[in-house]
Parts: sequence; C-alpha cells; structure tokens
Amino acid sequence: MPEGDTVWQAARRLHVALAGKILTRSDLRVPRYATADLTGRAVLDVTPRGKHLLTRIEGGLTLHSHLRMDGSWKVYEAGRRWSGGPAHQIRAVLGTVDRTAVGYRLPVLELFRTTDEARAVGHLGPDLLGPDWDPGKALENLLRDPGRPLGEALLDQRNLAGIGNIYKSELCFLLGVTPWLPIGVLPADRAARLLVLARKLLDFNRDRPVRVTTGHREHNLFVYGRAPRPCLRCGTSIRSGNQGDGSRERPTYWCPRCQTGPTPPPARPSASLRATN
Repeated sequence: MPEGDTVWQAARRLHVALAGKILTRSDLRVPRYATADLTGRAVLDVTPRGKHLLTRIEGGLTLHSHLRMDGSWKVYEAGRRWSGGPAHQIRAVLGTVDRTAVGYRLPVLELFRTTDEARAVGHLGPDLLGPDWDPGKALENLLRDPGRPLGEALLDQRNLAGIGNIYKSELCFLLGVTPWLPIGVLPADRAARLLVLARKLLDFNRDRPVRVTTGHREHNLFVYGRAPRPCLRCGTSIRSGNQGDGSRERPTYWCPRCQTGPTPPPARPSASLRATN
C-alpha cells in the first residue's frame, strides 16, 4: 500500500500536470459518477491528505481518490500511449490540452462538494507531510489507548496520517522495540523520538524515487521485506509475522536481538492441516 510520501509524490505529479488548466476530457468510470462531466472546468489544485488525494475543481467540486494496495495515477503527454494497465482497470480520466491523468485500479473514487471534504478525510489525525502536522496532538492520539500494540497504533490513520506498513516496521526497529509493544509502555523519550523520526523519514523520502531509511547505498531498509536475511546491525536473522491494524492482518518485520518487547505467537496450523494430524 502506498504510504504518505508516495501519495505526496502522486499529488505533486497531478498538480503539476493539471492545476490551473481547463479540463478538455473527463471520464469517471464508476457507475455512480458515470454521467458526471467536468469538462470546461479548471483544476484548482491537487492536495494530499495522509494517504488520500483531493483534486479540487472549479465550481466547488472535489474528486477524492485513495490508492490502497494497487491503485495508481499516471500522467501522459498528449498523444502518448497509456501504459498503466488494461483499459478495464481505468477508473478515471482527466485531460487537458497537453496532459492526461489516468487513474488505474482506484478502489475509492468520489465526487462531492469541496465543502464536504471532511466526510472523507475529517477523521484523519495530523498529517506527517501536511501543514496541520502537530506532534503533540499525534502523541496524544497514540496514547489514548495505552494498551494497544505500537504497530497497530501507528497504522491507525486516526492517530496520525501517512504511516504504512513499511514505515511502521522501520520506525519500530529504529526505536529498538517490537511492533507488539503496548504504546503506553514506550518510554516518554522514545515516544517523543518516534514522532521526530517519523516526520524526518517521510520528509526525506518525499522527493526520492526509492525509499531509504538506512542511509546506506547498498541497503535501503533495515528490516522490512528482509526476512530471513541478517540484520544490518547485529547479523541476526530478520523475522516476519502478521499484525492487525484494526481491519486486516499485515506483514511485519523485526530483529529479535535489536528490538525488545512482545512478539507474535507461533502461527496456528490451518483447520485442514489440523484435521489430518
């Protein structure tokens, strides 16, 4: 799933391509908005909000999209062949005289009044890359449920907006604790450092094509996606497990030596496997 820095990059690409220009083509390929016609209206701006994209259009309208796992926006010059996927995966087309933005596999696409944006993003906590970033409020949100595992709390966009599975794993490694440590047990100095690190990492990577958390050229990430390879610090094999975020289980990575705290229970065999034993 794209994280806050990736969505920020997508918003910038769309803003550069569309903002200040009149739409000459509009095609929203979802049943609810199939008859909506935005041609003749100017795009005012494209703004990221956490993992959400808000394309504001003349006349008080906002096109809201969310990429989730597989969605993407591609921008093409006039006359260039679209290459983001088969035509049946296209959910939105916004075109000007010289650029066309094509939204592929968008699981969320809504058109509503700009004054109603809060219904889509009003639940979000402070945005790590937004003008509303407030580390004090973010920390207050995180500590509202002190018994909640740190990894789950970081993924909950109501606490702070922009962290996904990669940054969750990397931040827990940098703090030296496992993602299953209750957030209320995290020492106050590490809790404060957590928010400084989160902001620093997303800000550092928002202009980079390849995400880096290590500062090393050979290895971009400390733990995410690296199991069972050796830890870059101590050489112990990186481990992986699943951790929920309130909606689904997500892969999580950690170093059992560098990070202290609870770990997940061993995976239980499936029902079919248990039945044969």
